[in-house]
Amino acid sequence: MTIMKTLLPTSIAGSLPKPVWLAQPETLWSPWKLQDDELIEGKQDALRLSLLAQQQAGIDIISDGEQTRQHFVTTFIEHLSGVDFTQRKTVKIRNRYDASVPVVVDAVTRPQSVFVDDAKYLRQQTQQPIKWALPGPMTMIDTLYDSHYKSREKLAWEFAKILNQEARELEAAGVDIIQFDEPAFNVFFDEVNDWGIAALEKAVEGLKCETAVHICYGYGIKANTDWKKSLGAEWRQYEEVFPKLQRSAIDMISLECHNSRVPMDLIELIRGKKVMVGAIDVANHAIETPEEVASTLRNVFKFVDPDKLYPSTNCGMAPLPRRVAEAKLQALSAGAAILRNELSK
Repeated sequence: MTIMKTLLPTSIAGSLPKPVWLAQPETLWSPWKLQDDELIEGKQDALRLSLLAQQQAGIDIISDGEQTRQHFVTTFIEHLSGVDFTQRKTVKIRNRYDASVPVVVDAVTRPQSVFVDDAKYLRQQTQQPIKWALPGPMTMIDTLYDSHYKSREKLAWEFAKILNQEARELEAAGVDIIQFDEPAFNVFFDEVNDWGIAALEKAVEGLKCETAVHICYGYGIKANTDWKKSLGAEWRQYEEVFPKLQRSAIDMISLECHNSRVPMDLIELIRGKKVMVGAIDVANHAIETPEEVASTLRNVFKFVDPDKLYPSTNCGMAPLPRRVAEAKLQALSAGAAILRNELSK
């Protein structure tokens, strides 16, 4: 696969800021400013701008920057039947903050593909490897109120089957890496080990493209940063789920490193997997220097062989100003270049 030609291939974990004419900047889950055909065209324009920003920054594995979706979970669920968006219930998301969410009222099914046309469009725009993010089954059930299955595990299993249908079509559309976003894996440890990883494996069943799971500590929003402050001097959440993930069918694991209190030696627990190392902090506006990025990545070499290390961002950058996000991408690219030079000597 093309990805392997570049040592330390860079990518973004999730979103990039949306243009001001498409949605309110620096706001998570901002409503669209366009409608109907104008919205379709606007999303495609934004996707091309996102592609250009990544290419100009020297990013190796291109994503859509989530320009075509309002929310990394809800936009997928909106396309499914069995979920009523007119009924709302308040639930606590990842045990951290209250949110008004839709209700599962019937068996969930996927009447048609959700992101496949967008992925085809991105594929047409570039010869570079492309990555597409989908919500993971456990994070999906954490963003809903279920009055039909009345079992988190059963609902997750249904979502896993639906995600597998979507993932197979994304692969057929030319996607090189399919990433499942599972921030819930940092919270519900017993469930992750009991059935969460099994559900994720169901979602990747039969795929020949590379698969990744992104487990972060969340966007730089207050609910998340407050939670992080409560975690103490060491964030050891990954320790709970890494051993089983190391034995799973998932190819690549994406984690938050830069400015986090994650002990680097936890990465030893996923030895042998490809690792997307978050070397860019998405929770502040400070632009990392290339040397800071290189230093974060260098610290990981003890636990990850260079050919399995994929420099990335900690999480999505939708809440950041565009100029800040673009400068952070350039720092990521330049930091990876420093290490490539060192390794080639």
